Amino acid sequence: MCFNAIAQKSFEPYAQKISGTDIHISMVPIQGGNFTMGSTESEIGRSLDEGPTHNVEVAPFWMAQFEVTWDLYNLFIDREIDRHRDTNNLGNEVLLAVDAVSGATIPYIDMDHGMGIEGFPAINMTQLAASKFCEWLSAMTGNFYRLPTEAEWEYACRAGTQTAYSFGNDPMALEDYAWSKKNSDSTSHKVGLKKPNPWGLYDMHGNVAEWTLDQYEEKAYFNRKQHPVSNPFIKPIKTYPRSLRGGSWIDQAKQLRSASRKPSTKKWKLRDPQIPKSKWWHTDAPFIGFRIVRPYKTPTAEEQQIYWKEKHTN
Repeated sequence: MCFNAIAQKSFEPYAQKISGTDIHISMVPIQGGNFTMGSTESEIGRSLDEGPTHNVEVAPFWMAQFEVTWDLYNLFIDREIDRHRDTNNLGNEVLLAVDAVSGATIPYIDMDHGMGIEGFPAINMTQLAASKFCEWLSAMTGNFYRLPTEAEWEYACRAGTQTAYSFGNDPMALEDYAWSKKNSDSTSHKVGLKKPNPWGLYDMHGNVAEWTLDQYEEKAYFNRKQHPVSNPFIKPIKTYPRSLRGGSWIDQAKQLRSASRKPSTKKWKLRDPQIPKSKWWHTDAPFIGFRIVRPYKTPTAEEQQIYWKEKHTN
């Protein structure tokens, strides 16, 4: 496995402030480079959808150090701070009317399932809701945010490693880095309580599984003939399945590996808080959350809308 870092100027960690609040988002710079995506046939616990391994080139981006918490996500749901939009932000890259961004509906049931709010990862949202949160945050701050692609997520999770986990191959060491079925006590936990990966990202293994931008395709890697594949992204064309990464507090160690992939399913909507169908919530997915990224190179206004597009996004 090969990682070739690309040096970038003015590419430093920063804290994205949310005007009108004392909340900020710690963003970690992820240098672009090449890596081997997927797992080898000899990796213990691998699934067929993780192969064949292939070389991927990833452009530089920032990634949130932690999963999005309820403290932050509830600002998007409540929308009471929209008038505090920051016009003196880092880049002023995004020019949107905040009130034109669709907001998630407030469900009538407790969507945190009693696990906790302050410092806990937001859960149960659809991929659409996570993407619309990114659009709202972009409008509030002027900096472009979105969900990571599968390739970006795995690249950041591996953090220069080629082992099953970012800390090595021994699943016995997982408890130091992750909340899984073995140690979670059947609940999610506050973000950042375990050790980070080598690039300073917390909870990339476990706690909650994280949405990516991609349509889930079981045999996607078989179709990648070009080497290296540059910034791959499987553009969604249907609602299900979408791809999640990282595993969660309900999963076994093998599902928390860096290469492990998880498809979304309609079963997560068995009990819907908005009848007949909510675009915003899953009721039976308290193990799903997300984290955000910001590309080093800001896409055009037209490209931005592709990442936030509502059609076929649930």
